[in-house]
Amino acid sequence: MLFAHDTESGLVAAAALVNTDGPDREGLPDVAALDEFFTAHGWTGRHEHTEAELRDVRALRPRLRRIWYADTDEVVAVVNGLLRESHALPQLVRHDDEPYHLHAVPRDAPLATRMAVEAAMALADLVRMDELSRVRRCDHPDCENVLVDLSKNRSRRFCDAGCGNRAAVSAYRARKAASHS
Repeated sequence: MLFAHDTESGLVAAAALVNTDGPDREGLPDVAALDEFFTAHGWTGRHEHTEAELRDVRALRPRLRRIWYADTDEVVAVVNGLLRESHALPQLVRHDDEPYHLHAVPRDAPLATRMAVEAAMALADLVRMDELSRVRRCDHPDCENVLVDLSKNRSRRFCDAGCGNRAAVSAYRARKAASHS
């Protein structure tokens, strides 16, 4: 683990949330999909299972996506804005067999608020550690997804949508074609 557990999970969940908003697909088409996302990323606390909550979570995605295209000063502005708007007050907590970690809003705060603050807190750690280079976009030319490189050697280039496999197949086919020319 390169960062604290809550930092890593916050970064991974933020990237996954951004990636639910694609140019030709909606990864959170309904409340059931949000329920699955909530469970898959280990969210706890208040979850209303409503269309309003889904709208609020969807509305967060463009703000978070900006981070993957921004310089450090703009990332800081987004992070500070999210924390300020949410009235964040970091406190150490322990729940659900997890070790102590930071929460900056209560567990009964709206889900979109908790998602925004968790992402902001995780990104604040990256800024403080001068590790924003770990927040990047997928290298596949046909992909708009984002990723967080948590590898020790900072070598991750592709998202989790199979882009690495597509790139490897394309490179293999190009080598085969070149050797038969």
